[in-house]
Amino acid sequence: MDTQEFWTLIDDARAQVAHAADAEAVAARAAALLSVRPVDEIVAFQQVFWDLMAASYRQPLWAAAYTINGGCSDDGFDYFRGWLIAQGREVFDGAVADPDGLAGVAAVRDAAVEGWEMECEEALGIAWDAHLAATGKELPGDSYTVRYPELDPGWDFDFDDTGEMARRLPRLAALYGE
Repeated sequence: MDTQEFWTLIDDARAQVAHAADAEAVAARAAALLSVRPVDEIVAFQQVFWDLMAASYRQPLWAAAYTINGGCSDDGFDYFRGWLIAQGREVFDGAVADPDGLAGVAAVRDAAVEGWEMECEEALGIAWDAHLAATGKELPGDSYTVRYPELDPGWDFDFDDTGEMARRLPRLAALYGE
């Protein structure tokens, strides 16, 4: 499975759930769709997933997650990026390129009004769930690697500094009243 096949599976899952913005439903449907594929594709999906998690491991995106979710721990950032992947390639690529652009995403705008957090821990388990359904066994722990890039020291500031956040992420800061 390559990146294009990965995103096609996510798109198919999004198309088959009642509300494509429901990341948990997308993750569950993606796991079901993946579970009927050959085991080597399930394992390959996991590597592509973590490659995308590594590609999105950036402090500007973390700052955006912090603003959107009213705080963001290490695990919370993983769950936020799981949510982001469940939104599909266009939203994911757009957010990685311009985290402040998330202010234009309908689900984020709705979350700002409703006070919802944008997280999907279940997305991190898509391949695990699919492998278990397909084989009755857990995904082997050595079936993927994760190499996170160094974080940008230019973004090493207190995300509670509303003035700095407003300067760096003006659209999100305005949307979330910072």
